[in-house]
Amino acid sequence: MNPLLNTIILYARDIQRTAAFYERYFGFTTTGEVVEGLIELTAPMGGASILIHQAAKSVKLGQVGVKLSFSVPDVEAFKASSVALGLEFGSTHQANGYAFANTKDPDGNSVSISSRAFRTAAPVGK
Repeated sequence: MNPLLNTIILYARDIQRTAAFYERYFGFTTTGEVVEGLIELTAPMGGASILIHQAAKSVKLGQVGVKLSFSVPDVEAFKASSVALGLEFGSTHQANGYAFANTKDPDGNSVSISSRAFRTAAPVGK
């Protein structure tokens, strides 16, 4: 049996604020209700769900060990629409036939947008 990754758990200092971030900027849906200490966000296009969990004071947030990467067909267009909502991304980087840009969520977790899933050319070295 092959396991399926369908949920990402993020620890947050302010779970309502973090849930609102992913709802506003990435289109996730949520009731905002805290159930069993978690706020559940549902992916808009059927991808993985996010559970926001209250972080203990001892938890160090914003590590670079994890980055959430959202697939978008046009990085520049998504950046422009995000700025209108109040979220800025860093510079757009070009890679093997795709582009990506980075930002941080309210808890300092790394978040990127990438057109990698939409590239038409085969990656170099394949």
